[in-house]
Amino acid sequence: MNEIRVDTGIIKLDAFLKWAGIASQGSEAKFYIKNGDVKVNGETEIQRGKKLVKGDIIEFNNESYKII
Repeated sequence: MNEIRVDTGIIKLDAFLKWAGIASQGSEAKFYIKNGDVKVNGETEIQRGKKLVKGDIIEFNNESYKII
């Protein structure tokens, strides 16, 4: 599992995908989310503005990312 440090406390899902290097642009992040390719804490998430906090686990393309 990849651990990604987020110092802001809360980060939106689309911004996290860019921050973690999963998506290079916001439009790419939006596509992944709307396509149902991203899971948050085991549930498929289609809201790109979903607020994430420390401890959340994001899954994409058979990789897991934990916010620390």
